[in-house]
Amino acid sequence: MNSTEIKQRIANAKHLDFGTIFNQSIELFKKVWVQGLITVLLNMVLAVPVLMLIYIPMFFAGFMDAYSSSYDSYSSYDSYVQPDVSPVVMTILFIIYLVAIAAMSAIGMGLKAAFYRICRLKDLNQMGNEDYFYFFKKPYLSKTITLGLAYLGIAFIATLLCVLPIIYAIVPLMYIFVIYAFNPEKSASEIIKLSFDLGNKKWALSFGLFFVSGILAGLVGMLMCFVGIYVTTSFSYLPAYFIYKDVVGSDQNEAIEVV
Repeated sequence: MNSTEIKQRIANAKHLDFGTIFNQSIELFKKVWVQGLITVLLNMVLAVPVLMLIYIPMFFAGFMDAYSSSYDSYSSYDSYVQPDVSPVVMTILFIIYLVAIAAMSAIGMGLKAAFYRICRLKDLNQMGNEDYFYFFKKPYLSKTITLGLAYLGIAFIATLLCVLPIIYAIVPLMYIFVIYAFNPEKSASEIIKLSFDLGNKKWALSFGLFFVSGILAGLVGMLMCFVGIYVTTSFSYLPAYFIYKDVVGSDQNEAIEVV
């Protein structure tokens, strides 16, 4: 399915019912909650080395700075030279921080897109490979990183513009994952444009479903002694899948990896 056809389907999208999509999300969650939990846990596990990339250099920089600071013998007894952080060290730490943020964004992009592919298999009762690392394979890795950076950049710019822009942008941004999941052959720019087309077309419905499902997932998770949040988090991802499915549908000729 090419981009023009997808845009036409979005433009001619029928009215969608809030209650129907919400109920469909609940039913699908019963099938994919284990896969959703695995996705969340994988995200956390893969984030650990990225966080180490940030904190280990910061630890050594602080240690070396404290070690190199000296006592000023020409001043009063309790006056010490304040430790200074080298501009070079600060620059290196800043670059490492940016790389780590980009890596975490790419990890989230790839895992969440893969989760949507698994959702389709479960929704259609198809047997297939539950490949959580599908979008980290060589053909898609660079695009996953690009989309992760784009997602981060758009969210950052919207945040700088104050509250309303980020509230608006959060809906189209949510569709980047699902459109990438089912249209990995398209360019990053096409995926982003289609995400904003779908987000703009179904903004009110999407925002309402995302808000309600997110609140419900959080409340139920807290009732499960907070650890349950890891189980229920994926429920908030599902409305986007059904809105995409009802608006765009799927290409009948699209190949699905089958075991």
